[in-house]
Amino acid sequence: MALKEAMEKPLSFEMTWGSTTSSGYCSQDDSDSELEQFFTARTSFFIKVKRKKIEPIDWGKQVLSVGDIQQKVKEYNAQINSNLYMVLNRDRSYTGFIRVLFKLTRPVSLPPPRKASSPQEEGQQEGEIKHRTSFYLPKDTAKHLHISSQTRAREVIEALLNKFTVVDNPAKFALFERSERENQIYLRKLSDDERPLHLRLCAGPNEKVLSLVLKENETGEVNWDAFSFPELRNFLRILQREEEEHVRQIVKRYALARDRMKEAMASITTPG
Repeated sequence: MALKEAMEKPLSFEMTWGSTTSSGYCSQDDSDSELEQFFTARTSFFIKVKRKKIEPIDWGKQVLSVGDIQQKVKEYNAQINSNLYMVLNRDRSYTGFIRVLFKLTRPVSLPPPRKASSPQEEGQQEGEIKHRTSFYLPKDTAKHLHISSQTRAREVIEALLNKFTVVDNPAKFALFERSERENQIYLRKLSDDERPLHLRLCAGPNEKVLSLVLKENETGEVNWDAFSFPELRNFLRILQREEEEHVRQIVKRYALARDRMKEAMASITTPG
């Protein structure tokens, strides 16, 4: 019940924070990879299409004057069909909503349910917090947050974890900027001190132009000895699902290539 209420209610806060991490764009492709080249003695049936490299827009480097902010807030509010407006404040800051999509492949840790107790049992409850429960957040869970233009990416992560009562270290997670241009998908990890609402204002409300995603923060080699047996078992299940999906995509790819080759062979007329 608490999780359902957390998913339905927006969160509002204003804080400050300061730290940095590395960031950079990487390209992803949601569709199957292009077919490789298939050659025969007579002709070439398929030629791999080379895609033109598209550079993503770096919204974070855009510097806005007070006049620019006023104009962009006006344009932003004119494009949305809900009450999730941006508001310009007298101190030249602005507030508004961002939508964060969860893309977590690993379970998160939740504390055990707290029971009503007498003062004598408080010490026992403090010891019980060490017994965490692994939990998978529902796929494609999304959360709207009401933040200010001064709110940093790290604060957004902490607020999301607190709202879902996740007790994992916030450093295990990272906020990513996702953009789509000409069927190419780009991901960029935000540094801790970047301001997500500034990115939202610069890019506009279109989620294809820019969306925010919460993912695991891959910082290097994983120390598997630090995980419990149930957590390691869950990771094996995740790896098995990923392997099965990868095999399915490969089988689909080569089945498509085989069908196209058969169609090409059928269209070739045999000399009389």
